[in-house]
Amino acid sequence: MKYAFLAATLAITAAPAASDSYVTVKDQATFVSLVQGKELRNRLYGVRLNVLDNGQIAGAALGWDIVGSWTWQDGYFCREMSWGGDQIPYNCQLVEANGDQLLRFTVDQGAGDSASFRLR
Repeated sequence: MKYAFLAATLAITAAPAASDSYVTVKDQATFVSLVQGKELRNRLYGVRLNVLDNGQIAGAALGWDIVGSWTWQDGYFCREMSWGGDQIPYNCQLVEANGDQLLRFTVDQGAGDSASFRLR
């Protein structure tokens, strides 16, 4: 039940607007430079994540801890996580940046739903 709620809240479908200024993050070095030392936040749902350069993910959402690991594979951010002890299925995601303040992750290698995070 909890996983379904998180999946629903993190899967915010964002249709690209005409003035969409997101650009695809194509390599791990660029991705790490964007997230290093920053927290990814989605205030609407209280999500706070740290994506660490050592391949770990740590954070919280709605009072439950999020932990996991990630790798960069063939141009995609691939992660496995658990939220409050519930597994979130492995998925490789397209990452796009809007400057150095916003990241958008789109599941299923860019074919699925998207969620945006502010970098703080």
